[in-house]
Amino acid sequence: MQRFSNKVALVTGAGSGIGKASALRIAAESGSVFCVDLDQPAVDATVQEIIKAGGTAMGHICDVSREQDVIDCVKACVSHFGSLYALINMAGILRFDDYRELQLAQWQRVLDVNLTGTMLMCREALPSLIKSGGSIVNAASTSALSGLPCAAAYSASKGAVLAMTRTIAVDFAKLGVRANCVCPGEINSGMTVDIEWPDSMDFDLLPRVLSLTGPKDPEAVSGVIAMLASEDGIHITGEDIRVDGGMLS
Repeated sequence: MQRFSNKVALVTGAGSGIGKASALRIAAESGSVFCVDLDQPAVDATVQEIIKAGGTAMGHICDVSREQDVIDCVKACVSHFGSLYALINMAGILRFDDYRELQLAQWQRVLDVNLTGTMLMCREALPSLIKSGGSIVNAASTSALSGLPCAAAYSASKGAVLAMTRTIAVDFAKLGVRANCVCPGEINSGMTVDIEWPDSMDFDLLPRVLSLTGPKDPEAVSGVIAMLASEDGIHITGEDIRVDGGMLS
């Protein structure tokens, strides 16, 4: 498939996990990819993998929670490639805490990255997306739809991303921009490595957030993201698509 021929996609979190898989997928479908991450070696590795496969990519370091970083990031993308067709917001952080011990700084950092970072990226990209008739795909989560044990900050951030995305879809539908969310569940992404559980974690609750088909690699989500971002998703906006192996069925 060549669904992204002559199109530019900006992908955050492109250094690992679903973000990296999405960047590789879009590049494989002839898209030019502006790869964004906070980890320089990781984003460089993604760019090099795309180039070695014959694709087109550029890397950029950005803390999505910092407004000026985001402003500079989107400007750099449009300046380098000349346009922007798809914004794929996959940057995020996950932490688990005993709710009774959750510190304000910990709560705020999760919201700053997952929610505010997504808002800033969408805000800065929208003028270019309106010109191109493009689309946004944001990372929500099954935790936006069902309780995730000891993850109040993460769940709150993802629920807010889902609500915000639906509002963007309504606000910009008549201007030709679509906005959707993917809600992954039990994906082997970078954020699930080296998880620190609070001492109070009740592991008897974990089976309720496991998929019926077992964990899957990020490519299981990147294919859905590519569909939503491309013309194949032309009549889909304001939607949340679960990619969770039947977890919430």
